[in-house]
Amino acid sequence: MLILTAPGQGAQTPGFLAPWLEIPRVAEQVGDWSELAGRDLTRLGATGDAGEITDTAVAQPLLVAAALAVAGLLPEPAAVAGHSVGELAAGAIAGVLSPADAIRLTAVRGTAMAQSCEATPTGMIAVLGGDKDTVLAAINAAGLTPANVNGAGQVVAGGTREQLEAFAASPPAGTRVRPLRVAGAFHTAHMAPAVAALAGAAAGAVVKDPAITLLSNRDGGVVTTGASWVERVVSQVAAPVRWDLCMETMAGIGVTALVELVPGGTLAGLAKRALPGIELLALKTPDQLDAARALMAAHASASKEA
Repeated sequence: MLILTAPGQGAQTPGFLAPWLEIPRVAEQVGDWSELAGRDLTRLGATGDAGEITDTAVAQPLLVAAALAVAGLLPEPAAVAGHSVGELAAGAIAGVLSPADAIRLTAVRGTAMAQSCEATPTGMIAVLGGDKDTVLAAINAAGLTPANVNGAGQVVAGGTREQLEAFAASPPAGTRVRPLRVAGAFHTAHMAPAVAALAGAAAGAVVKDPAITLLSNRDGGVVTTGASWVERVVSQVAAPVRWDLCMETMAGIGVTALVELVPGGTLAGLAKRALPGIELLALKTPDQLDAARALMAAHASASKEA
């Protein structure tokens, strides 16, 4: 079984969308979605500088638009999952909502999260290495939230600047702490106002049940109804991302290959360490499309034979 994955905020780099915009279909879609997002995603993805595309209100619709445009060039996968804002792309790929609604909701999400970041000085740090249970206990003891439990020895903690500084001054044994360049403490209680904003916007979306296997960041579980997916995606804005559990589910349902959508690299890297033996492809440029299609066809055939 092959799973298609969509990366979250932080995966974007200046110019990452430029080569894809040379494909007429992609350029047209991104142009249309720019109007829905209220931002020139074409320019931002091609020539926007690091400062511009780091802005939460920009990065989120840009990433979802890129993932959806490239997914449209590939066959339908057997399964799909997204990390954080990538869940909006995954939901559209699974047929839970239209690409247009995914972009619309992502724009609301990104803007609301950016506004929440302005209310209190907060941030995030990556805690690398160490025993997971020990790390999680230390994060909780410091009053922080384990915002992203990514597996492969990586936990991201979020909280106030003071809490983060205190934690970094005395980290758990065997760990390294790395500050992240983000606007605030995503996937923590500090994002509660954004939950309300996204819930209001989601009420106007046409929602269907998933047409393919769709994993949830909440607990790694397979989502079977559109209503459940919406509830999970809305609440996830202020709740931890359990990508470690998503990867456990991938192993459990027999995933044999993973393709990461543009801009690929982060999720494939985590899978390389946590899911040894599966085939991986991180999409970065259009010249990888043939390889992605071949990989998807091979593992689709293998699933049918099994």
